[in-house]
Amino acid sequence: MNESGLLEIDNLRVEVGRAANRVRAIRGASLTLQRHSRLGVIGESGSGKTMMALAVLRLLPATGVMTAGTISYCGQDLRPLSESEMQRVRGKEISMVFQHAASALNPLFPVGQQIAEVYRFHEGGSKEQAWYKAVTMLDAMGIPDAERRARAFPHQYSGGMAQRAMIAMALVCSPQLLIADEPTTGLDLTIQAQVLDLIKAHVQQSDASLLLISHDIAVIAEVCLDVAVMYAGEVLEAGPLEAVQREPLSPYTKALLECFEADRGERLPYIAGRVPDLRYEIDGCPFAPRCPLAQDVCHQRGPEYRQVAPTRWVACHLV
Repeated sequence: MNESGLLEIDNLRVEVGRAANRVRAIRGASLTLQRHSRLGVIGESGSGKTMMALAVLRLLPATGVMTAGTISYCGQDLRPLSESEMQRVRGKEISMVFQHAASALNPLFPVGQQIAEVYRFHEGGSKEQAWYKAVTMLDAMGIPDAERRARAFPHQYSGGMAQRAMIAMALVCSPQLLIADEPTTGLDLTIQAQVLDLIKAHVQQSDASLLLISHDIAVIAEVCLDVAVMYAGEVLEAGPLEAVQREPLSPYTKALLECFEADRGERLPYIAGRVPDLRYEIDGCPFAPRCPLAQDVCHQRGPEYRQVAPTRWVACHLV
């Protein structure tokens, strides 16, 4: 992709696992996140959304490896950085809110102490200053009696409070890029809306950028202005959210959006067929076996991910 952005992922390939069970989790994915933008990444489970985010921060599983491609932040390729250099990037420049916050927090230490340690590592200062910052962030996240709650352990937090604490930890050093991976998983609708509002408000206030991962277009639409659609480890389409919803270019995007459009009382639509087995190479378009419009060329070779309008990108032979 030739348009410079805050984060640029180009032809990224990631493999995870050993021997015969090795999975090609990311298969040549490309993505650009502009400065001060809010980009949603949507796709079915197993499409590679989370793995791509983990690759950005070099937090892949023990058996995971980047086999090709580049990941650039502010024009700097992150792949050659040493682990100590990456530690300075994580939390300070790029932060991540993980799924299932309660399990992401360390159960052995008070929540406030964990947030304070992140702040001291990147910003320095005394323990008192870091503690004050942690309490202030918890209070900003809407956690009542923040001073007392900061001394509580993760198991003493509800799911919604734990998620707010994770957001506080991610934002305590004012990163330029926040990656939020399914940040509302397991939360009821009321708490979900509050968490999304918090993320959106703090990203806007700090003039940062957001990469929001979700399988739910309603969550993406609540916060983001742009969207990228992933399938089988590839980005099949990207562009302004409103334009993609109004006129999807990829047959997969169209089919995916239709799954969210059932009226009350109607049977929920679904995409027939199965996601391809990523242990094996895919010769054609990964969606071809499930695509009602597929032609011979779709089964024979993969489509190029290309720009078809000033703000629209797609990988489809039929466009």
